[in-house]
Amino acid sequence: MIFSATTIWDDVQKIRHQAPVIHNITNYVVMNTTANALLSLGASPVMAHANQEVEDMVRLAGALVLNPGTLSAPWVEAMHKAAARAAQLGIPVILDPVGAGATPYRTTTCADLLRLGHPGILRGNASEILALSTALAAQPTVQEAEATTKGVDSRHSSGDAVQAAGEISRQYHCAVCVSGETDYCVQGEEVIEIHNGHAMMPRVTGLGCTASALCGAFAAVNPAYLQACAHAMAVMGIAGELAAEIAAGPGSLQMHFLDALYNLSLEDIRARLRSGGQA
Repeated sequence: MIFSATTIWDDVQKIRHQAPVIHNITNYVVMNTTANALLSLGASPVMAHANQEVEDMVRLAGALVLNPGTLSAPWVEAMHKAAARAAQLGIPVILDPVGAGATPYRTTTCADLLRLGHPGILRGNASEILALSTALAAQPTVQEAEATTKGVDSRHSSGDAVQAAGEISRQYHCAVCVSGETDYCVQGEEVIEIHNGHAMMPRVTGLGCTASALCGAFAAVNPAYLQACAHAMAVMGIAGELAAEIAAGPGSLQMHFLDALYNLSLEDIRARLRSGGQA
């Protein structure tokens, strides 16, 4: 599989030209952030979670992003309904297992969405991916996956979860992205490492969730899910670097991040892309 500045830019142009609808069933905290990021990149976000309309809404979408960050039973039901319809229609599903490992209910919910939602891309931090791997291997004792996640933050480095990501990828036939200081995009035996980003980015609420939303935009125009999530993470990291160079702190970083997505060029990608691994 080819992964380069040129392939990334080709997908960026497709997103800007096609403006795919990205249906997000996501949490209260990040709706504004992720919607603005998708708009800045060139996609068209919709935030619809009512059980009465999610199946109809997903028919209009190029991708479906599931993010159970602020859990509620009706929203979980809506996620399952939307995912089932997306599977029927061949629409890519992206799952962000926010906070998996923090509580049994959250871990079980995320594991169920992975097993039943047929995601094409799973994106989480190392602790979330490790917690899911433990829960899926021993579902009756899902409590064993607890205490690996501090809120939505990771207690592990991204490299710690690469093996678990590969196991999940092979079992559930999806691409898995482990985000962190280095982002690892894994599908079976293939691994792409992305070394872009800035240390200030974790100080902005919702940028992890934004990465999942951007995965949705790239998956909407690129059915090769490993390549799509690697493209998304590279664009995410490069935009973060561009923003950090002129930001005074986390508040202005968020503003400049949106501007960087909007103004991103092939020259930016060529100059900044830092990657490795076996693709």
